[in-house]
Formats: sequence, C-alpha cells, structure tokens
Amino acid sequence: MKKVILLLVSFFPPMAHAEVSSELLCFDSFQGSPVRFELRTYSDVASKWSGGFVKYAKSDKPISIVLTDLQNEILDPDAPWQVTRTWAEVFNGKVTGTYELMTQGSQIVSMSYTKKSSGKIYSFGINTNIDSSLESGCKWE
Repeated sequence: MKKVILLLVSFFPPMAHAEVSSELLCFDSFQGSPVRFELRTYSDVASKWSGGFVKYAKSDKPISIVLTDLQNEILDPDAPWQVTRTWAEVFNGKVTGTYELMTQGSQIVSMSYTKKSSGKIYSFGINTNIDSSLESGCKWE
C-alpha cells in the first residue's frame, strides 16, 4: 500500500504556492482642469508577470497597462532603493501612452503620463485623502 501512495505522490507533486499582490493608488492633477485616476497593479513574483489598469474618474471603462520596464537604483546605502516602473497603456490594441511611477521605499517620488501621439507629459500627485479599497476603487467626490 505504501508503494502505491508513494507512486501516486510522485505523479502529483505539491503545487507551488504563488501569491498575486495588488496595489491601488489614487492620483490627481490640477494642471488646467482637474484630472483624476486610479492605478491598480497586480503582480505575480513566481511567474514574473505584472499588469493592471488605470481608470479615470470621469470614465466607467478601465484602460489596460502592461509593465514594460523596472529599474532599481541605490541612491544611498542607508536609504531605501529608488524603483522606477514604466507601464505601456494599451487602448483598442494599440499603445497610446506610458505611465511612469517612481518610488523610494513607500514614498511616491513622482507619477507621470506621456501621451504617445503628442509626446506631452502630464504630472500627477498621490491623493492619500481619498477613500479607496480594492473592491470599490478610488471614491472621487
């Protein structure tokens, strides 16, 4: 009987546990008319995959983003690493822009969007005063 169990276990190895992590950030800009959006990212370290979407406050439809670049930099041995993530915005099957988020530890250093058609760069700031959850997103008023 033990040989049968051992044989069965060898055909069905234990499954690896991989956890998908998620993050929700709310951004706004007041350059001209206010622009607000939420950034939701999902990543799986085991498969080395990351993606997500942005959803603008005045839109019901999310826009897909795909991580295209990840840079880690040590600015000071006693400080947290600076991490720069770049996502391509994919709309109707075409890359229409890029989002770049720079963090140092848990601090957000900068967030920008570059529109591909014009090259115009828009800067955004994190809004930590807005109610948000992974279930409902950013609750813009």
